[in-house]
Amino acid sequence: MASTQAAGQGARVLVASNRGPVSYDVREDGSLHARRGGGGLVSGLSAIGSDADALWVCSALSDGDREAVRRGVGESGVRMLDIAADVHADAYNGIANSVLWFVHHMLYQTPLEPVFDAEFRRQWASYEAYNRAFAEALAHEAADGASVVVQDYHLTLVPGMLRDLRPDLRIGHFSHTPWAPPEYFRMLPDDIAAQVLRGMLGADRLGFLTRRWADAFTACCEAFADGLGNTRIGVHGLGVDADFLRTRAHEADVEERIAGLRDEIGTAPDGTPRRTIVRVDRTELSKNIVRGLLAYRQLLADHPEWRERVVHVAFAYPSRQDLAVYREYTAEVQRVADEINSAFGTPGWTPVVLHVKDDFARSLAAYRLADVALVNPIRDGMNLVAKEIPLLSDGGCALVLSREAGAYEELGEDAVVVNPYDVVGTAGALHEALTMPVGERAERAKRLSAAATALPPTRWFLDQLNALRDG
Repeated sequence: MASTQAAGQGARVLVASNRGPVSYDVREDGSLHARRGGGGLVSGLSAIGSDADALWVCSALSDGDREAVRRGVGESGVRMLDIAADVHADAYNGIANSVLWFVHHMLYQTPLEPVFDAEFRRQWASYEAYNRAFAEALAHEAADGASVVVQDYHLTLVPGMLRDLRPDLRIGHFSHTPWAPPEYFRMLPDDIAAQVLRGMLGADRLGFLTRRWADAFTACCEAFADGLGNTRIGVHGLGVDADFLRTRAHEADVEERIAGLRDEIGTAPDGTPRRTIVRVDRTELSKNIVRGLLAYRQLLADHPEWRERVVHVAFAYPSRQDLAVYREYTAEVQRVADEINSAFGTPGWTPVVLHVKDDFARSLAAYRLADVALVNPIRDGMNLVAKEIPLLSDGGCALVLSREAGAYEELGEDAVVVNPYDVVGTAGALHEALTMPVGERAERAKRLSAAATALPPTRWFLDQLNALRDG
């Protein structure tokens, strides 16, 4: 138990997340190769300075990570937890990604699912054990009165568990997903729903990406708990790092991929450049890629004048392929894209340019070429793609945006807004975006870019940390 931590020792700022800032691969010769990640948390921790006694607690995710822990290999400021692989799999895939993600994104096909049976209860015990491992590690590593910022739906029980172990700590939790409204959250078994809320309410402060998600959490607490108690709520709409993205988007590998994409897109029969509708997503069920493709097909059916004059550049990068429902969804994305190309394509025109292999440089190249950005999730905590494409598009793109994306709160006024379930409506929105006057499109893109960069990752993290410390 962490209360054995000696006074004055330990980290003053701690971050806890499933995935950490570094991962390891075992090479053929048996040596370990470290790869560092990026993102808002990495930027934020860097910004507080190396003298701040900061520590990142994360899970070993791969065989390489576990081998690094066993060998005692690590990086300063990172503690990687070697949680048993079967426990992690049950907690991560069985509960976090197959239950809590589905509840908060409202993804269940309710005539058949969910089924909270004995297998669910077995996996829930692993989720508890996984959260307890984090709570105990944080408790052990934290200095007296330290600030701890816990991340996301993987670790909803940690604040309450940590509060029991170390009542002296300042504990925060940030949700990167939506939060389900009470009528959907109550789908969880009553005791499990209560446990999740109790866990979250162990925090001094809870952060959400939008006011809508914060209000949904508050409503759940009012319906199924005794309100918020002493827990405070904050809203921090994560933005993008404009300097990094603009610099990275003009490096040589991106320029090379722009040339390759231009070849794939081609030119219209009259020799003019084809227009581009760009989407970049993981093949995550909530991203609504299939309906986006169906809307594009509807556009070609309703407006034949766009045939051979527009290309849908769709990047659908594999996600959670160890879950059958995600493999099936990925296959459906490919099937619908092939169907559109078969129905409408000509020898000189491929209507859908689909790529499924992750390539960050190619994504940035597509952003720069975008005339229209299509971001139509069923439900999304924020969706940074909606912020990144208008920032980077060379010509200033129009944004077609789902009203169910968290980004809608900040960007909706300058986007063409759609109901993500309405394929005909989305097709109409694509036509409106394609025909938007150049001047209007540029002005909207300028305002979208300003909103997108209002709270860059470093400030997003530091704002939360300062609010937590200030009480």
